[in-house]
Amino acid sequence: MKIICIGRNYVEHAQELKNEIPTEPVFFLKPDTALLPKQRDFYLPGFSSDIHHEVELVLKICKEGKNIDDKFAHRYYDEISVGIDFTARDIQQKQKEKGLPWEPAKAFDHSAPVGEFISLSKLPDLQKIDFHLDINGKTVQLGSNLLMIFSFDKIISYVSKFITLKKGDLVFTGTPKGVGQVHKGDLLEAYLENSKLLTVKVQ
Repeated sequence: MKIICIGRNYVEHAQELKNEIPTEPVFFLKPDTALLPKQRDFYLPGFSSDIHHEVELVLKICKEGKNIDDKFAHRYYDEISVGIDFTARDIQQKQKEKGLPWEPAKAFDHSAPVGEFISLSKLPDLQKIDFHLDINGKTVQLGSNLLMIFSFDKIISYVSKFITLKKGDLVFTGTPKGVGQVHKGDLLEAYLENSKLLTVKVQ
């Protein structure tokens, strides 16, 4: 199982980090050790002093595929959830300045908590799936796949040109604006529509 993450997939998020708007999907990988075990707290790592939250819609791949055409991409995922792409922003900035890969800032242990998955068939409108993140009861990020630069199907098709997708792989589809630092004691709650699918306590 692998975790594929899409970067800069919302215009306003790209702008808040002063990044260019991409013309094709930007993706990177996290290892399976980035998953946070269920019911476990997230512990701030000692190598960073600036860990940010990035809430995202997460797709689960349901069958193997390579070089998938856009029009068939919807056949390769059937469940969705919300996840948090924890990012060591200070480490990421140093890597970017040196033109180095982002993995030290993105792929560290437990940096990808994911909530309960639900069937896409249960959602009323697959073209407008709303989600949000609350921290200590206050909403800090709001998003919808309606605002994505690249759709689910475009993401699946594009990534599959380079990497074979396998059943059980997870695809983080990008974060909306509003990212920010998390602190010890914070309670993060991620919602898909009005259903809370993920709760993470920061230690």
